[in-house]
Amino acid sequence: MRLYRREIIICLFLVAATLSVFWQVHNHDFVNYDDNTYVTENIQVQRGLDPTTVLWAFTTTYANFWHPLTWLSHMLDCQLFGLTPGMHHLSNLILHIINTILLFLVFSAMTGSLWRSAVVAALFALHPLHVESVAWVSERKDLVSTLFWFLTMGSYLWYVRRPGLPRYLPVLLFFVMGLMAKPMLVTLPFVLLLLDYWPLNRIRFGEPDTSDSQPGTPMSVLLLEKLPLFALTAVFCIVAFLAQQQGGATGSLDTYPLGVRISNALVSYALYIGKMFWPQGLAVYYPHPRELQSWQAIGSGILLTFLTVLSLREARRRPSLVVGWLWFIGTMVPVIGLVQVGSHAMADRYTYVPLIGLFIALVWGLSDIASTWHHRRAILTLSAGVVLASLMAVSWFQVRHWQNSITLFSHTLAVTSNNLKAHNNLGTAQLALGNPEEAAHHFSAAVQINPGSAITRYNLGLALLRQERFTEAALQYLEALRIKPDFQRAHRDLGETLFAQKRYDEAIVHLARAVKIDPGDVIAHNKLGDLLLLRRRFDEAVLHFAAALRLRPDYSAHYNMGNALLNKGDLDGAITSFAESLRLNPSNVMAHNNMGNALSRQGNLKEAVLHYREALRIKPDFGAARANLTIALKQMGRFDGTTLKAPSP
Repeated sequence: MRLYRREIIICLFLVAATLSVFWQVHNHDFVNYDDNTYVTENIQVQRGLDPTTVLWAFTTTYANFWHPLTWLSHMLDCQLFGLTPGMHHLSNLILHIINTILLFLVFSAMTGSLWRSAVVAALFALHPLHVESVAWVSERKDLVSTLFWFLTMGSYLWYVRRPGLPRYLPVLLFFVMGLMAKPMLVTLPFVLLLLDYWPLNRIRFGEPDTSDSQPGTPMSVLLLEKLPLFALTAVFCIVAFLAQQQGGATGSLDTYPLGVRISNALVSYALYIGKMFWPQGLAVYYPHPRELQSWQAIGSGILLTFLTVLSLREARRRPSLVVGWLWFIGTMVPVIGLVQVGSHAMADRYTYVPLIGLFIALVWGLSDIASTWHHRRAILTLSAGVVLASLMAVSWFQVRHWQNSITLFSHTLAVTSNNLKAHNNLGTAQLALGNPEEAAHHFSAAVQINPGSAITRYNLGLALLRQERFTEAALQYLEALRIKPDFQRAHRDLGETLFAQKRYDEAIVHLARAVKIDPGDVIAHNKLGDLLLLRRRFDEAVLHFAAALRLRPDYSAHYNMGNALLNKGDLDGAITSFAESLRLNPSNVMAHNNMGNALSRQGNLKEAVLHYREALRIKPDFGAARANLTIALKQMGRFDGTTLKAPSP
């Protein structure tokens, strides 16, 4: 009962410490790095859970992953909380707390060491390298997959204590569910083999002798036992690779040669170790260097070799050391960059599970070293308290950087160099806030880093367009199209820019190209319709307004459609379109005025007058409506100079 009370106290401490660091996330916003893909611009996710969206979750490789359980968790949040960002963040926090408690309970049960397991769990909960996985809504996949990682470990312990198929099936179930949240679990069967060596002590090397001095299970039997897990690993590795390749997320050997990948992997291993001990300069995005000094790779290789040899030499005397080290090295393999996914060199989120191995090696190693010290317990307790308090302080400040896109990428630029991604995303955030000058500054910096980036050229063009610097904007769009001729948004926005410069025929060419590339672009259809209307190509204009409204019945193109039909002489159609436009936006003075014109031409002067008057009520200085009202009243014989007064609101 005393032990049970201790476990409860430790769990309460872990919860309280984690909340004190991360509770601030409930005031945080979404960020413009993947959160749009996973939540804020994902219509399927925003619909919540229904048969159609569940089917989509299990059949899509959107975002370059097949991870249906991750999609379902985001859908559940949207169903419960809508797009309130704080609640999505709190869901992440709750999952992180559950993972922390599970790690403590499972490892305590495996090792029989309550306090060392508690310290490992506390390091896992509070280390600044793990902030990214918790404070970033898009990294829900880390949290959900790790939940099933720990549940698999717990089920495996239950199975080991009394092997049998009924107890093996939960191991398989949780493992598959973890893989369906993130393919990071492909290394878990290897970790289970490490746990067989220590702390479960199941492995027997060689044949048993008559004295039975080497108890355990032969390695061949343990490998056969995990054959279903290895088979699932192979399948999910193939699925993950194909999903990444299909989405164009995997870098080619031309872009990232094998030598560069190996060098970056060695250096990244060393940097992760360094950041574990000194967690400073943490960023959401570390640019890939493409080239590394040979001494960096050689030095990192020597360090890794030394630590590997040291852990292997201590394998019999201190098995926790080799298990922890190989846990770290092995679980990092899928994300160390040998298969390059994305354009980053490394990522803090990749340490969410691997760092547990280093925590195990450190905690058990230091405890063994201190076994002969006087006042051992007091020294270790004080040291653990100082370390955890320091980590909490650093993590608390690191969480603050995730408040929104501005704070996140401003910090990233402060701790990294030549960071195209950070400049681009910070520029996008400034543009969303209505600061095109500041946005252009960051997009210009991004262009200097990589002049051959089409998206960066496009973004700079967009910022210049918002400042009405049309000539400069057009040059950037043209450069983006030179780099990427089928860049649909560049064609669309270049068309808008040329429209603003009254270069109508050129604008039509680019907008027509935009709708050809993406027939589902409502904005491009509407803008092209506007241009065709201006050039008096009414039939073509109607076709594009109709396409826009077919795609989005609630779109503002009803007003434009009304104008096109009015110019064609289709008065009934024009009146219907203006009526729908006014239903959606009753304050549209132009729609009231043009509705009045259509009604007047139809001979319905009484209704026309009502719309002219309403336009003047909304905008008393609207000259066209006043002139049209005058004409209508004269035709009705009711003009006396005082009837032009708009009705009181």
